[in-house]
Amino acid sequence: MVKKINKVVLAYSGGLDTSIILKWLQDEYQCEVVTFTADIGQGEEVEPARQKAQSAGVKEIYIDDLKEEFAQDFVFPMLRANAIYEGEYLLGTSIARPLISKRLVEIAKETGADAISHGATGKGNDQVRFEFGVYALNPELQVIAPWREWDLNSRDKLMQYAAQHDIAIEQKRGNKSPYSMDANLLHISYEGDILENPWNEPEETMWRWTVAPETAPDTPLYLELGYQKGDIVAIDGKQLSAAQIMQTLNTIGGKHGIGRDDIVENRYVGMKSRGCYETPAGTIMLKAHRAMESLTLDREAMHLKDELMPRYAKLIYNGYWWSPERKMLQALIDESQQYVNGTVRLKLYKGNIAVVGRRSKDSLFDEDIATFEDDAGAYDQKDAEGFIKLNALRLKIAAKKGRI
Repeated sequence: MVKKINKVVLAYSGGLDTSIILKWLQDEYQCEVVTFTADIGQGEEVEPARQKAQSAGVKEIYIDDLKEEFAQDFVFPMLRANAIYEGEYLLGTSIARPLISKRLVEIAKETGADAISHGATGKGNDQVRFEFGVYALNPELQVIAPWREWDLNSRDKLMQYAAQHDIAIEQKRGNKSPYSMDANLLHISYEGDILENPWNEPEETMWRWTVAPETAPDTPLYLELGYQKGDIVAIDGKQLSAAQIMQTLNTIGGKHGIGRDDIVENRYVGMKSRGCYETPAGTIMLKAHRAMESLTLDREAMHLKDELMPRYAKLIYNGYWWSPERKMLQALIDESQQYVNGTVRLKLYKGNIAVVGRRSKDSLFDEDIATFEDDAGAYDQKDAEGFIKLNALRLKIAAKKGRI
């Protein structure tokens, strides 16, 4: 039997869905609602959420600047793994959910709430990510997921509900519902509207962070990224915090048309979905990190990381950030980064990123061995003959038996 809900902490943006959820919770559950708004670098003011919550009668309002924690403790560890889901998605939404879940649980404890609520739909991955996080961090809390309970199952019905209850909604396009968007320091995503047909090309006016590659500057930009233990710590020699690094790279990448993607992905709940993403900083960081590792990581360590990466990325995509297996993988990944130090030089030009230089005091690249010129005996090329014969032995035996 479900216990009576006395107080619930709502993950609240002040947008369409959560503004309606706030009113719905007050009416349906007759409970006190605490709102929590996270500033994780979405690029929009979060303070208006305070006024909206106050006007709805909310007494306890949390608005937290989590940009540095998000970048340092969630995005950077993920990028040490070169995590990318299904070959394209840089996990911008996925990696934000465990942090929001963590803070929801903390606020529930601080305020004595017995439940949390979120605005994720019953068709999406976010409901899984939020609730896995909550149950992992406090299994005693209840979760209210309005999209799985109410009958407001379309954008038009939500707009009608908002009008009936005098709930102010911004970013309307006449009577047409806007795109469903999610933004943070790592990315901005777009779903819905014309994107529901995977044949439709996105409208150029949809993109907010990046210029079209064909209209980007005609002069390339050179950029130097400094690394310590797998994390970027400086841009062009200037030391910056994790969040500042991402903000800077988003601005630079956006000006040069870097980071647009149009993906059909497989959701954890079983369906395929089409989304468009802008991830300028993440796109630059992934390219540069792989370049830094190519110079400093042992071959087999790099190959092992590459084999484990899809599993790691799937864990994050599916909401298992707090799982023991993700923590185990993270320990292995972090150990591999001890010598991933140095500088990578990139060239950004009209939507493209080229690695044009890399250097490190921990480099495993030996010019004396790799050279095509006289190596002065550093590498005996005759050794390759025995190496080839030993490794070809099984192929020769199989061939004699007619198995090849």
